[in-house]
Order: sequence, then structure tokens, then C-alpha cells
Amino acid sequence: MNRRHILAGGSALAASFAIGGPRSASAQTSPGVTATELKIGHTIAYSGPASSYGVIGKLESAFFNMVNEQGGVGGRKINFISLDDGYSPPKTVEQVRRLVEVDEVALLFNTLGTPTNSAIHRYVNQKKVPHLFVSTGADKWGDHKAFPWTMGFQPSYRTEAQIYTKYILEQKPDAKIAILYQNDDFGKDYPAGVKDVLGDRFDKMTVVSTYETTDATIDSQITSLQASGANVLLVAAIPKFAAQSIRKVADLGWKPLFLMTNVSISVGTVINPAGPENAIGMVSSNYIKDPTDPRWAQDAGMAEWREFMDKRMPGADKTDLSYVFAYAVSKTMLQVLKQCEGNFTRENIMKQAANLKNVENPALLPGITVNTSPTNFRPIKAMQLMRWDGKTWAPFGGVIEGVNT
Repeated sequence: MNRRHILAGGSALAASFAIGGPRSASAQTSPGVTATELKIGHTIAYSGPASSYGVIGKLESAFFNMVNEQGGVGGRKINFISLDDGYSPPKTVEQVRRLVEVDEVALLFNTLGTPTNSAIHRYVNQKKVPHLFVSTGADKWGDHKAFPWTMGFQPSYRTEAQIYTKYILEQKPDAKIAILYQNDDFGKDYPAGVKDVLGDRFDKMTVVSTYETTDATIDSQITSLQASGANVLLVAAIPKFAAQSIRKVADLGWKPLFLMTNVSISVGTVINPAGPENAIGMVSSNYIKDPTDPRWAQDAGMAEWREFMDKRMPGADKTDLSYVFAYAVSKTMLQVLKQCEGNFTRENIMKQAANLKNVENPALLPGITVNTSPTNFRPIKAMQLMRWDGKTWAPFGGVIEGVNT
């Protein structure tokens, strides 16, 4: 069946738990909820072109295992069912249907990928299953009117692109911008955000190229974009192709103002494979604390994260930003579950997810908190620009809040 019940160490979760605590009257009829258990479903790429993101699922499994060891939440232990979809939309559909119709999970949490989430978007809303904190920044995850059961987590890709474009124009008023993006809803948000700022200047000032996740390399696209005479390069790619683009730009001796999507800036999975020296000067943005940044050496929040990593994920690469992201989103999910106060109906889970007020998170940058409401399905809207200096990401400027169109 190609399914995994992942917890720390990869062990399967027992079918039932003996644990005391409040018992909701609705537990008998709420999917995924018993007197002792709460089922949470999850899909991610443990295999395929985006498999470097698989560590997110591994940390989340370890996190919920920790919660269970500490007594669970709302009188119940969490059965976190994490399945591999290989970053393949048809496989995601198959796995999510299994989670909803066979496992009868109470909610879906942090399912990864824009194309994969797009494939299940309508289905989970028709089924009225909370689809929370999806692991993608596509702009559409904030549409509370059309899709009231789906909520994003990270800042919108389109907002990110708007911020980059404003920075580009400050640095190079005569910019010719080359954009390389993944040919799906993830990638398409970036030229859309650039166009929001450039308006009718877009066609004159930009040249675009796309790639498919099935492509072997993006070398030819980078070569073509260099030949266009562009002096700025914006890349919206998953880690595999992000690392390739950094290497190819360096191989060509091209020196554009280079901007990289913030989903592909992990030192462990992108910068080191590409060669840290090849990325010097590259600009990106973030909303979570970079584990390689010396500023956080004595930070209480990152000390909490490091303690978790040392105890729960020994031997893991602590330069991989994905582990920090996974910790941040898991802490947010736990806050929602605590606010439910034992009432884990799907309606109440969604109600509490849309009622987060200035929630502080140990992994978020100072000045950034989590906020939602029934009309705000974008928990995080702020970020800070940063530049790779050869050893770490050095932030510059202040925290910027984007405005989505």
C-alpha cells in the first residue's frame, strides 16, 4: 500500500493508546477522533525530484512523537500518518483519498508541494477536511472564500516576488530581468509578482524561461537567459534545480544580480551541493531563523530547536533550513490543537486555525508572529531580505510585510 506510519526512529504507531484526559462528546462521530487518539494525515516527497524536502516529514513525525511522550494533547495521543507521494500529483490524490476515506484522519497537515496540493485542493474542500498550513507559498492558499478548508503557512510566493522586484529596481533601474521558473502554480507566482510591480513595463524588461520537474538539468535555460543580455536573474526552482542553476551561472562566468526563491536556500541541500563560493552575493529572503547564522548562537528559540534536534534527530544535518521550517510549522499546529481544548471536530479545528493572535514562535525571525482570522488565511506575511556571504545568509534591511493582490 506504500504507506508509512512515521515516528521518531521510523517505528509504527500503535493502534491505540491508554491515556486519560477529557473526552469530547463529539469524539464518537468526528472522523479521526476517539477517546484516546487523534489522526493527522500528511503527504510529502520522500522520493522523487523533491525528495530533499523529505526531512520535513521526518522532523514532524519526531515532533508529534515528542508530544505523545509528554502526554499528548487534549487528552489524546496523535497518530501522525505520513505518506510518500514522490512529488507526483496523481500519487498525492491516491494517498490523500486513502488518508481521508480509509484512515479517516481528522485533518491534513503541511502536505508539501504546489502541484501536489493543487491536485487535492477541491477534493479536500468538498469533503470539508481541514487542510492546514500547506507546505507551499502559492498565492492561492489564502483564498478563504473559495476554499474555506485550506490554509497556507509561509509568505506568498507572489508577495516574495514583489519584494524582490522593488529591490531590483532600487539596485538596477535599467534592469533586464531573466526569470527561470518551474512550470506550475509554484513557479508562475514569481513572474506574476514581478508583473505586479512592473506593470506594462514587464514585457520590455523581462525574459522568461521554464523547466519541468522531469527535466534532467536546466543548463540550457540558464545559457539562453545569459545570452539574452539580462543583468538580473530570478530563479524559482526546487532545491535540485536551484543548485544546478547556481553551478551553471558560475560555470558561465555570468555575474547578474542573482535572486533565489526562499524555498531553495538551505545551506545543506542547495548551497553546499552548488558550492558555497558559487553563491556569494546571491539575494533571497526569509521569515525563519537560519541555523548557520551566528546571530542565533545564543538565541533561546534556536537553543530549543537545537536541543530538540540533538535529542530527537541525532546525526541530522543542522545546516538544513528545512528542519527549522518543520519545527516552526509543527509548533503552530500544536498551538491550534491546544486551542481546541479537546474538541477535535473538523469544524472546531478549522475555527481555531483561523483564530491565531500574535502567536510567537521560537523559529521565526524577531518581529514576525503568526496571525490568522476568518478572513486572513495567510499566517505569515512578513520577511527580511538577506545575502549569501560565503559562510551564511546575512540579513539586511528591516522586516518587510508584503501586500497581496
